[in-house]
Amino acid sequence: MPMTISEKIFAAHCGRDSVKAGELVYANLDLVMGTDVTVPLSVSVFEQIGAEKVFDNNKIALINDHFVPAKDIQAAGLSKTMREFAMKYGIKSYFEVGRSGICHCIVPDSGLVVPGDLIIGADSHTCTYGALGAFATGVGSTDMATSWALGENWFKVPPTIKIIYKGKLPEMVSGKDLILYTIGKLGVEGALYCAMEFTGETIEQLSLADRFTICNMAIEAGAKSGIIEADEKVKTFLNGRTNKTPRYYKSDDDANYLDVMEIDVSNIEPQIAFPYLPSNVKPISKIEKIKIDQVVLGSCTNGRIEDFRIAAEFLKGKEIANGVRVIVIPATQEIYLQMVDEGLLRAFIEAGASISPPTCGPCIGGHMGILAENEIGLYTTNRNFKGRNGHTTSKVFLSSPAVAAISAVTGFITDPRNVN
Repeated sequence: MPMTISEKIFAAHCGRDSVKAGELVYANLDLVMGTDVTVPLSVSVFEQIGAEKVFDNNKIALINDHFVPAKDIQAAGLSKTMREFAMKYGIKSYFEVGRSGICHCIVPDSGLVVPGDLIIGADSHTCTYGALGAFATGVGSTDMATSWALGENWFKVPPTIKIIYKGKLPEMVSGKDLILYTIGKLGVEGALYCAMEFTGETIEQLSLADRFTICNMAIEAGAKSGIIEADEKVKTFLNGRTNKTPRYYKSDDDANYLDVMEIDVSNIEPQIAFPYLPSNVKPISKIEKIKIDQVVLGSCTNGRIEDFRIAAEFLKGKEIANGVRVIVIPATQEIYLQMVDEGLLRAFIEAGASISPPTCGPCIGGHMGILAENEIGLYTTNRNFKGRNGHTTSKVFLSSPAVAAISAVTGFITDPRNVN
């Protein structure tokens, strides 16, 4: 029976020759990921069900990233609970502050994901790992607890929406713009409980950083996952990072799709998502002058070295506009070191930016840059829901690193294509 990449991964993990969309299956897991904000509840459930051991201490990753460094006593307690659980059960992939990073960057960068894997994580943006040809999806803390014990979970095999991107992206247009444009077309429920399979010549041309960004935001269209067929760029990325054995899958030519979309990228502009939904997207040429109070460069969506190289080019030798705060957040310690080695930190600091350690802080309105009443933020993050990033009257616009960086200099949302 012809199958999509996602269906092939499920079939392999439940010991069957084939599966089809809509079937309920039990499937073995290659990785179960949790963070400081989701693990403590799972620990409680794990104890309540009477589990005495984890299924495999090599297939669990526990990451301090959301409220770290601890912002208050409660946050410190969350990390302590996770730390003690990791020590008790000998979790090999436990990432402590100072040796950690934002989960959706440090997990693939640490070689914990390879093509063909089936992964769950107690964080909605776990779908990021689909950029490596894995099926990855978010779950709740209860599902994570039972998966720690059993090493498997149940799934309804999702139908797949195939999105074919054609053409070459114009100058100053990135993977972030591409996924914002796509979400704008689909809406926040347009891919509800579907796998979004991204393909086409445009995807082949993109860097892995852009592919991670695209898969990361599949959830913003309601998708269960985002996935891209692994290619030579993935093999190069994994070289020296992992001892795991990849399994390469591609969709059959006659696979059954819920829908097939074709998008010509040649005329796409930089995109801006307006409050209060990632789907409320407009091309930058169609927006009015919008003054900003704060810029956040980073997050699991755009916190990679490629993103900071782009941003630094706009900030180098310039000053951030009066009244604008800029917070730069490398996604991992490794990326932080790369920024040091390449002189990027000097460019940001001399421009007037504040450098944060790896954390999800302002993305979730946790700390390290909460917005006050009526303030406006321009973020390279993935969500801009009402009240998510601070006061309920604050507003967040989403953009690419290029737009965010040049806007920090001008003080209002600015088209990077208009900069000499």
